[in-house]
Parts: sequence; C-alpha cells; structure tokens
Amino acid sequence: MSGNAEGRALLRDTRLSSSTSRPGFPTLAGQEVPELPLIGTDDPVHAEQRRLLASSFGIRRIAALRPQIERTAEELIDAMLARGDSAELVRAYSLPLACEASFAFLGVPREERHLLKDLVRSTLLGSPEEETHDSEHPFTGIQEYLRELIARKERNPGDGLIDELLAGHPLRDEADRDELVLLCTVLATGGNETTSATIATSVFALLDHPDQAAMLKADSTLTVAAVEELTRFISAGDALLRAAVADIEIAGQTIRAGDGVIISTMLMNRDPGAWDGPDDLDIRRRATRHVAFGYGIHQCVGQNLARAEMEIALNTLLRRVPTLRLAVPADEVRSTTATTQEGVAELPVTW
Repeated sequence: MSGNAEGRALLRDTRLSSSTSRPGFPTLAGQEVPELPLIGTDDPVHAEQRRLLASSFGIRRIAALRPQIERTAEELIDAMLARGDSAELVRAYSLPLACEASFAFLGVPREERHLLKDLVRSTLLGSPEEETHDSEHPFTGIQEYLRELIARKERNPGDGLIDELLAGHPLRDEADRDELVLLCTVLATGGNETTSATIATSVFALLDHPDQAAMLKADSTLTVAAVEELTRFISAGDALLRAAVADIEIAGQTIRAGDGVIISTMLMNRDPGAWDGPDDLDIRRRATRHVAFGYGIHQCVGQNLARAEMEIALNTLLRRVPTLRLAVPADEVRSTTATTQEGVAELPVTW
C-alpha cells in the first residue's frame, strides 16, 4: 500500500495484525522476522507493553537527557577532527551517538557502554573484527549482557528506564525476565538502527542539496522543521508488514483474510495527493503530518528521543564542521542492503 490516506486507514485497522506468527505474514527477501515485543504484537498485549514505556519517553525525561547527548556529539566530533580531515560518518558519528543516547536512557553504566556498543555495531553493521565480546552471535550477546544487567539492577537499583520498569513491575518469574530482556534488546537495537540511519542519511541529503544545508547553517532555528522534513524525505523505517485477519475493502480492492500487506511509509510520505512537490527537500515545509514514525497504535514510542538526537546531531555537526562535504560522488554512496531500512550504509565525508 502506497497511498497516504489508504495507508493511514490500514494502520488504524484492527483487522491487520502485526504478529509475525499469523498465517500469510509477509517476509522480504526471505528474511524471517521474529515476534518481538512492541513491534510484533497486537492489542491487548501491545497496549500493555506500550503502557509500561509511555511515561518514560515523555518530553520532560528527554529534555533532561539532552545535555548528555550534546556532550556526546561534541566528543565524537572532537575525536573525528583529531583523526584527520576525513571520516566515515556512520561509524564515527551517527551510530555511536544513537547508541550513547539510548544506552544512557536505558540506564547502562557509562563504563560498560562500549561493550554493548560493540555488540550493537556488530549486529547492525556486521563488523566481527571489531567485536570484543565472546558470544557466538552479537544479538545473543546483547541479550546475555542485558539479562545480567537486569539481575544486577534488581539487587542495586540505579537511574534509567530499566530501573523504572523494575520498580513499577517487579519480575515474578523467568517469563517476566525473558520478556523484559527482549523488550530492552528491541530498544537497544531497533531505535539505534533507525535513528543512526536517519541522521547519516539526513546529512547525505543536506550535502546533496547544498542550498538547504546553507539555509540550515545560517539559521539554526529552522532545525526543528528541518528534522521533520528530513525524516519525511528519508523515511528510514520504510516497509511496515502486516497480515490481514479478515477481509478488508479499501480503494476499490479487497484484501483477503490471510493476505500479507506491506505498507510503505516512504511512498505515503511522497504521495503527491498529500504533499506539494513531495520529492523536493524543503526544510521550510511544515512536514509534521508525515508517517516516518509510523501511525496508529504502533507509532514509534521513542520518537521524542529520536527527534532530540536528530536536532542535536545536525546542529552540532554543521556548527563544528561547516566545510563538511562528501568525499566521493553522491552516486557512489552505498545504500543499505536491508529491505525494511532505507538509507546510507556508509557516508564518506571530508572537510
């Protein structure tokens, strides 16, 4: 489904299931999707998982985290500039910034974040040579680390989302523990992947549209609007997968029970019926109606955090490295190979 109005209607429709165990649930390029908390559950389970998290992702909590994200952005650019006059921006900036922000939010001790960052980086970028953990697979390693961290936090509570969840909902048995481990694993990986991709691809879009980059550098008050427009323009988390559990009539067509449905947020955000000049990047556009964070009950619970990271990342980078430019021709920038994540896999830059 690609139409904006039709996609919105379907994303609100309870006759579409997010459960990957449903018959007919679609896969892309043969990739089986596990049934993960938040992402792969339907109400009432999904609503209960969301209620656990909603208050922790409030604007006040994100505002308190901003100084820490700003310090991390400055430190990453210090390190980047110290290494010379070029860098690969995903590894040097966007992914470590997203990781630090989410790990601080979860309550991962600062001295241990490099361990989890290595595992997440190996999971998302596939760089086993950089692994420092003994686990056979980095995703398993992430779960092992978080299970051990949760056990420690039960004995010695600290400050972070995991601590809040444990305080509000003490674990009753191993099933509760497994569910919390998987929920934290989703938060530690999924959010980082999407936010990192959106930051790096936004920088690419700005460098490929120098008039827009110049406008933003000249007036940082445009940052909030620019983040919305760049998020719409890029739509990093593109394909939303669903399975129909009943017949659905829409746009003169019938989706049969058991059919797989793929809803493209990229195409919804580029629908000419919803946007003027949808393929143009215009950071002055009021783009707040985009669906890059999803729509309906599965709208991204971490979108406030993602927006804060985007604003800080772009502002800090353009201010500290005003001569930033691509190190290779734009058509040589490699895209991600994942089927549900749009964006650049690597972004070579120089200054």
